[in-house]
Amino acid sequence: MKKAAILTFLLVINLGFSQKKFNRDETDKFQQTINAEYADSKTSPLMISDLKTFKSLDFYPINGKYFVNAKLVKAKNEKAFEMKTSTSRKPKYIKYGTVYFTIDGKSLQLNVYQDVELSKSDKYKDHLFLPFSDKTCGKESYIGGRYIDLKIPKNDTIAIDFNQSYNPYCAYNHKYSCPIVPLENDLDIEIKAGVKNFH
Repeated sequence: MKKAAILTFLLVINLGFSQKKFNRDETDKFQQTINAEYADSKTSPLMISDLKTFKSLDFYPINGKYFVNAKLVKAKNEKAFEMKTSTSRKPKYIKYGTVYFTIDGKSLQLNVYQDVELSKSDKYKDHLFLPFSDKTCGKESYIGGRYIDLKIPKNDTIAIDFNQSYNPYCAYNHKYSCPIVPLENDLDIEIKAGVKNFH
């Protein structure tokens, strides 16, 4: 699972309905799953010294306001590009579209991407990668931003739960190569949801 430098794990989300309701149990399950992965030496990105004392990641309190049903506008005629990473590696991504949503009355938007190589496999052909940064970065959350894994919806509405946002592996171990959040995905708002900064 070394490609987990890009993906921690794939969250399979059922997006068959035009609107989805916030489900606290799903976020609880997300936290339990990621904690179990990080506690296991076979799947953990943690350094050996941190793994020995690891008990749990630090999460923001689960908050339903950070769950949104966003409008997805699919991009047209986009070309693959090399996404910058924390190393010299430059994986190819393509902009799949833009999601539009509102938090605290503020209109926001983010681009979602597909990893060109991963999308060729049956397992990840429907996977969307949502990297973002916000005003908590470098303070309560990781300075390099966070990621959310999504699945291509059956319509133009996509459920996004920021409570399930997680840190790049680079937040825990410098040996990984992680995509850098594109500048256009920097939110002018605090997203107090998901995984906090490590230590």
